[in-house]
Amino acid sequence: MRSRRGRVTAITVTTGTALAVVTGLLLTACGGDPPTDPASAPATGAPAQPDPRGMLAARVAVAKDQRYIAAYTLVVQGKSPRSVLVTVATDRTWRVDIQGGALGGTADVAIANRPEGVYQCPINPSSGCVRVAATNKKLPVAIDPRLQYVFIAWLDVLLDRQVPLAVAPAQPLAGTSAPCFAVEPGVTAVQPPIDAGVFCYNDRGILVAAKIPLGQLTLTGEPAPAPETISLPGPVVAGAPLGTSSPPPPPPSPKTSLTASVSPSR
Repeated sequence: MRSRRGRVTAITVTTGTALAVVTGLLLTACGGDPPTDPASAPATGAPAQPDPRGMLAARVAVAKDQRYIAAYTLVVQGKSPRSVLVTVATDRTWRVDIQGGALGGTADVAIANRPEGVYQCPINPSSGCVRVAATNKKLPVAIDPRLQYVFIAWLDVLLDRQVPLAVAPAQPLAGTSAPCFAVEPGVTAVQPPIDAGVFCYNDRGILVAAKIPLGQLTLTGEPAPAPETISLPGPVVAGAPLGTSSPPPPPPSPKTSLTASVSPSR
């Protein structure tokens, strides 16, 4: 009985081996490849390409959390460089001082955002601050220098995936080695959500350079610690804000004609 069971077992193993061999021969004859282990199969497909918009959004997300005082130079073609001072306080109030930000570049102004509203304040000398908009709202076009949006409102635009934007890597702007991104609004509108331009942020989320239709901004030094809140450069007054356009020339002064009296010759 034991020898018979041993023979049956041997036949079973031999039959299984034969089936495996026959199966392999049939697959080879039909042009098929023997089965492979999926875990050992080589990976196919190109590596995932970096997403420029996602890379920019990652830096902008860090920028939104930053609080600082930073000085910039604004270079406008055909004009002397101007200074821009940006303050983003720990309580989220902010102020942007713009040299030549009003009256066609002849007047310095500060745009300041506080819980009570947005103010325009002439600087040097200060004639008081005029409330020109509700908190975090846009200014009327006639008095809007637009530079403040680079540091505040446009951050939300760059983070919002619902806003159609074309974003691509760009060559570093002069004066910086930080990664730069070219941004183009994808909609045609009277007022796009953001101006087309190139924006460069370092790893700490600080804007180190930007090239927009208004000119090129370049960070001039290390940012300083932020204050608890921003202060207005003058008292709040009721009055008219300064426009961005050049003031009209003064009327010509009346000319006086001089009549020379000639004594008759005698």
